[in-house]
Amino acid sequence: MNPKTIWAEVDEQGRLVVPRELVDQYGLEPGARLRIDNEGNALRLHRPITQLNRLYIEPTSRCNIACRTCMRNTWDETMGGMTEETFERVLDGLRSINPKPSVMFAGIGEPTSHPRIVEMVRRVKELGCSVEITTNGTILNARRSRQLIEAGLDMLWVSLDGATPESYEDVRLGALLPLVLENIRTFRESRRTWSYHPKPEIGIAFVAMEHNVNDLPKVIELGRSLGAVRFSVSNVLPYTQDMRREMLYEHTLKDVTYMSSFWLPTLNIPKMDINDKTREAFFAALKSGCSVTFAGNKLSGANDVCVFVESGAMAVGWDGGVSPCPPLLHNHTTFLRKYERKLKRHVIGNVRDRALIDLWNDPEYLAYRERVSSFAFAPCSFCGGCDLLDSNEEDCLGNKFPVCGGCLWAQGVIQCP
Repeated sequence: MNPKTIWAEVDEQGRLVVPRELVDQYGLEPGARLRIDNEGNALRLHRPITQLNRLYIEPTSRCNIACRTCMRNTWDETMGGMTEETFERVLDGLRSINPKPSVMFAGIGEPTSHPRIVEMVRRVKELGCSVEITTNGTILNARRSRQLIEAGLDMLWVSLDGATPESYEDVRLGALLPLVLENIRTFRESRRTWSYHPKPEIGIAFVAMEHNVNDLPKVIELGRSLGAVRFSVSNVLPYTQDMRREMLYEHTLKDVTYMSSFWLPTLNIPKMDINDKTREAFFAALKSGCSVTFAGNKLSGANDVCVFVESGAMAVGWDGGVSPCPPLLHNHTTFLRKYERKLKRHVIGNVRDRALIDLWNDPEYLAYRERVSSFAFAPCSFCGGCDLLDSNEEDCLGNKFPVCGGCLWAQGVIQCP
């Protein structure tokens, strides 16, 4: 989204007056507290942590394929799909919220495998929400494509982790790349033949690993040929020992290139041509032991920042359990460098028992979001490691469950569409 310039004024009492359009857009109410970062030449005003701006809905934890990268490889949870009763409770909650949050149908399972996914998209869209969905693309046939388009879907995200059948199928066991590409092509053409407009937009999600990272340029090329306008690249989060070998960030978390400190030298790189003439020099500069700013953007900007709290997000699991973010929807095992971690699910409550907005405004949950916003957790992501790193139950600074110091989403290493 392109930035829009909006002017605020200071009144006679020295108070900053926020324009009405921002008050409405961010759901500001009297007494709302806004975090302000003093960035030298700018003041950065953060979204109030009281605004629910994005809701992740997990329609199912079942999937039609078996991916090597999936969290489900390390759990023993019961698989299931969201019932009609549970979904109705989610809809009741969305009706009471203004302004409306965007909704992303995503989770650990394959959303399009839920038998009522088209109705889910349609009913959420009828409430005035922007609606996105993630899919592996394997069962996105012509009929399902037309149904999702007619239901009002705004954005389709397709996972595409390889540009050749070999690299793709090595990750997504049971899937065929030609079929997925044909399904994306059919979706694009279905959109054009019934009524041409930019939506639903198509996005490609790529998980970068040692064996497939060289496919990234070709994946982008493929995606653009299929009408994709957005690309989201993430590192792999290893849930098994085997996947640790695929990590591309073994040293990233301790690399001063991505750090910001009074004690570090800084390197400010301007825009320049990126070609064979500059490639080696540019790479060497990045590895020069300086904290780097590139074209005005600090590479340290993604440190200790919870993207879910910053974006005003919350997640609802298939069983109605509400969590602060998708990673906390399920118990699972993962690895942080060489350390195995058993991470516990964190459930604030269930939409079958309490209203969605009541769960969002729960005092303990509100205090948790404030704590995450300040990110006063132990630096587990780059610390040498201790016994407390084994789980997310507590850290060495006395923080209690759930602790987020070892979260790689908060360090800009893992990211979701």
